[in-house]
Amino acid sequence: MKKKILSFWEIWNMSFGFLGIQFGFALQGGFMSRIFQTLGADEHDIPLLWIAAPLTGLLVQPIIGYLSDRTWHPKLGRRRPYFLIGAVLSSIALFFVPHSPTLWIAAGFLWILDASINISMEPFRALVADKLDDSQRSYGFVIQTLIIGIGTWTASNLPWFITYLGVSNEAGPGVLPMSVKIAFGIGAFVFMASILFTIFTTSEYPPEDMEAFEEEKKKKGTFISDIKENIGSMPSTMRKLGLVQFFSWFAFFTMWSLATPALTEFVFSAPAPIEAEYNMEIEAEATAYLQANGSYQSAADLVGSYMGVYGLSSMGFALLMVLYTAKRRINRKYVHLVSLILGGFGFLSMYFIPSPSWLILSFSLIGIAWGSILSMPYAMLSSSVDPKKMGVIMGIFNMFIVLPQIIAALGGVNFLYKLLGDESIFAMVIAGISLIVAGLCNLLITDKNAISYQLPE
Repeated sequence: MKKKILSFWEIWNMSFGFLGIQFGFALQGGFMSRIFQTLGADEHDIPLLWIAAPLTGLLVQPIIGYLSDRTWHPKLGRRRPYFLIGAVLSSIALFFVPHSPTLWIAAGFLWILDASINISMEPFRALVADKLDDSQRSYGFVIQTLIIGIGTWTASNLPWFITYLGVSNEAGPGVLPMSVKIAFGIGAFVFMASILFTIFTTSEYPPEDMEAFEEEKKKKGTFISDIKENIGSMPSTMRKLGLVQFFSWFAFFTMWSLATPALTEFVFSAPAPIEAEYNMEIEAEATAYLQANGSYQSAADLVGSYMGVYGLSSMGFALLMVLYTAKRRINRKYVHLVSLILGGFGFLSMYFIPSPSWLILSFSLIGIAWGSILSMPYAMLSSSVDPKKMGVIMGIFNMFIVLPQIIAALGGVNFLYKLLGDESIFAMVIAGISLIVAGLCNLLITDKNAISYQLPE
């Protein structure tokens, strides 16, 4: 079926829900480790507490992809029912996460939050491939990345901005500051509102053969066999992209889980105080704890703000790509290769910078990699797979995202960085090396259709 060439604003509207999704991911990625540390977690245990995120992705994304391929609602279409379900659940979870009274409740909310975000996110990837002609795939995914960049930067700066407006950034032991609670509440609202905007402004193509589609839906017990079949018949390009994704997401999981403890301690010299080391019945020690905690919370705000720079940088990358790909073809392979290597240097630079202000440069380079990760692999993949299976293929492809995160969470990142030293800043060095390896793996990709859009002969 020949698809209509969409305008910028039509693609913008269909991708706008990603603003809310990224609000959720940015608040989760930038501040969950802070929540865990505030509730008493040791920094070495933080990656394991984060295992909820990749495990839910491993389970949820292939299931949602499979179901959305086999769904058709007369009003909501194929993908939009899942946008709505995920938005409702994510908004509820975002609101309650910072109010967690104990560590295990916070970890439980992370499971719920990540599963809910995944319900919305995977169908969004498939929607771009569903709606766009192959000639617009790169363009569509970079517009999506532009919106993601806006969401990342805005959400990452929310606690800092709310504190700037006069809301307290301090709280007692084991309690999150009000600035963080308000930021998560705003995130819940933006998530819901942006998803509803896309639902109301975007239509979907119905199945080409509705009768055959309905017959396929009636088949029972095909989920496991279909997943196995699609994994077994995975195209060569998808496998090679999977290797790139593996090392890319190992690096970013390391950042999300350990950047806050690493940077507050190494760059800001303001590590999270351990309450057990203070006798709170002695006034001087209680005062010292509150001062140390205040310094940590302020440093953590700044780390979150600096992390927002990678969202701003990815937005700049996406804007440049939008302007370029609107009229021209690009070599996706080499764009991705160079972007990932630049991001790797950004991580490595954190160990050498002389002052916190240099983190702007570090995260700017990381943002270039992030912008490419959110667009180039999906543009390459969607040009080399069966369009009728786009949902389940995108879900299976995301296994290459979650598996490295599970390995990292189960001790992989702790084992690797401790080969270099005991300080958690070495985790950022490992992230840099991993991202450079990911960049070089792009040299394995040889499919011309994946590398660049091929003009019809």
